[in-house]
Amino acid sequence: MKYADLHLHTSYSDGTYTPQELVAESIKAGLSAISVVDHDTVEGIEPAVKAAEGSGIEVISGIEMTAEYEGTEIHILGYLLDYEDLRLRQRLAALVEDRRVRVYRIVEKLKQTTGIELNPQGVFSISGRGTVGRLHIAQAMVNQGVVGSVFEAFKKYIGDKSPAYVSGFRFSPGEAIALIKEARGVPILAHPYSLGNDDLIMLFISEGLMGLEAYYPEHSHEKTQFYLELAQRHNLLVTGGSDCHGTAKPNSFVGSMKVPYELVERLKQARP
Repeated sequence: MKYADLHLHTSYSDGTYTPQELVAESIKAGLSAISVVDHDTVEGIEPAVKAAEGSGIEVISGIEMTAEYEGTEIHILGYLLDYEDLRLRQRLAALVEDRRVRVYRIVEKLKQTTGIELNPQGVFSISGRGTVGRLHIAQAMVNQGVVGSVFEAFKKYIGDKSPAYVSGFRFSPGEAIALIKEARGVPILAHPYSLGNDDLIMLFISEGLMGLEAYYPEHSHEKTQFYLELAQRHNLLVTGGSDCHGTAKPNSFVGSMKVPYELVERLKQARP
C-alpha cells in the first residue's frame, strides 16, 4: 500500500531540513508522496521536485498560509496549487515582509512585558533565506539561554495569548482560501483542533474551504474521528501529515503521521 505525508516543512520556512534532505528522509520512511507546505512561501517546492527526480517520491506542491480571524491565528493548507502563479507570488511577498516586521514587534513586546532583550538579527540569522516565524524567535531565545526549550518559549512568552504575542497577518481565512483557489489549489484547514472552536469550521466551509487535516499528531483518537465524521457529513476532503520541522520539532519526524495515497488521488480529482 502507498502512503503519503502531506505536511512537511523545509529550511525555506521554519524547518531545518533542506528540500534535498527532506526527500532523503522521505525515501527512508518508505513514502510514495510528500507535500512541502512551507509557511507563506512556495520557494522550497521546485528544489524538492528536482531532488525527488528518479527516486520514486512524488512531490505535491503545497503551502501553509497564515490567516487571522478575530485574533485567532488560522492556518490554511493549499495543495496542488500553481506555485508559479504571479498573483500568488506577489501576495506572498507581502506576507513575507509582514513576518519580518512582526519579529521586531515581538522583540519589542518581549522587552516591554517581560524585560527580556532579544536581538532581532539573531532571529534573522536563524531563519536565513526562509520565511521568518515565531519558531525562529523561540530558537533564538533558547540560544540566548532565556528559556530551556522551544516549547517553553511558546508556553510562557510568544504563543497565542502569551505576554509577547503579536498579531501580524493581513489575510482573513476567506482571502487565503480564495487565493489558493485562484492558483488552482485545494484549500484545507490545518490541524483544526488548534482553533479551539469547531463552529468556525462551518464559516470557513461557506467561504470555500474544501477539506480538513483530520490526521495530525496532536489530534486525539476522538478528535480524529470527530473531524472524519464532520468531513463525511459535509462532503469535505481529508488529509494528514506529520508537520515535520526537522530537528526543530524532533518528535514529529517524516512519516510519523502518514495517510493512504488514495487521499492524494481525491485531492487531484477535486482540484479546481
